Amino acid sequence: MHVLIVSKNRIPVYAYGGTERVVWDLGHALHRLGHRVTYLVKPRSLCDFADVLFIDKQKALLPQAVAAKHQSGADIVHFHSNPFDDVPASEGFELPYLVTEHGNSERGAWHSRNTVFLSKDHAARHDSEQFVYNGLNWDSYGKVDFSLPRKDFHFLGNVAWPVKNFQGAIDVARDASIKLNVMGGRRLQIRRGFRFTWESYIRFHGMVGGAQKFSMLNASKGMIFPVRWYEPFGLAIVESLYFGCPVFATPYGAIPELVPPDCGALSHSASELVQALGQAEMYSAQACHAQAREKFNAQNMALGYLHKYELVLAGQPLHPQTPISQIHPRDLPWTD
Repeated sequence: MHVLIVSKNRIPVYAYGGTERVVWDLGHALHRLGHRVTYLVKPRSLCDFADVLFIDKQKALLPQAVAAKHQSGADIVHFHSNPFDDVPASEGFELPYLVTEHGNSERGAWHSRNTVFLSKDHAARHDSEQFVYNGLNWDSYGKVDFSLPRKDFHFLGNVAWPVKNFQGAIDVARDASIKLNVMGGRRLQIRRGFRFTWESYIRFHGMVGGAQKFSMLNASKGMIFPVRWYEPFGLAIVESLYFGCPVFATPYGAIPELVPPDCGALSHSASELVQALGQAEMYSAQACHAQAREKFNAQNMALGYLHKYELVLAGQPLHPQTPISQIHPRDLPWTD
């Protein structure tokens, strides 16, 4: 099969990554499974296993995708954001296509009938059963050194984003008398409102990626992640698990699907998470690692999408009608 992957990001991933890391690892896994891949992505992208075409941001995306499909000879177009202005446009699109929804949408928002979500919960909140778990190419992360001493905990996420509940992570770290390494912000934050975090037990490392992030995760005792929204998936969570870090988080969205009881503790109560942190040694780093590596790998993701591609190419829409977001995704409970 020949897949045209359309993303508004640049590849490959140079820093933390997110959607672009998934887009890259999906293409690489499809290639390794014997399929052909062409990317339609942001200019200055490079790839050694697939052809690359560039998006012209001055022009509409859909005509460019049609032209790229015809130029490349691809069998199906895989969009990684919704390219359609309205439902009639999605229904009338002339090519076999699939859309991955990577984020949350407001209640009442529509999605095309060929949309795939990122988790069982993510799909269910759109009255859907169509999902494929994100997966990563763990070989690019290197081996985990389980012999390293693990003392402190970490928070991995954008501290300026309220749904990530960084203040909740600070409070948990304070009450548990632990040190927290923060990857995803600085002590002085101006974006999305002024914030200065004075607590000395919180250590900031900025927006880290690559070898620096891997090294820090490999030395962490666990992840604190008390989000206050329905997490669509949680790449930061599976990355932490890969490096042997149990996860102490809220039970929202996909998180219970990612974190089984032997890999962490989930609660919307700060005091319950503090209590669980006191028992962090009971969790096996090897079990956390196996959970990520065996369940959330790029090959599993690629095989999941290949099944969806085959359904679409057979002329079968993934949904009998347009999926609609059923639930407001934010402002979920967080208690002391």
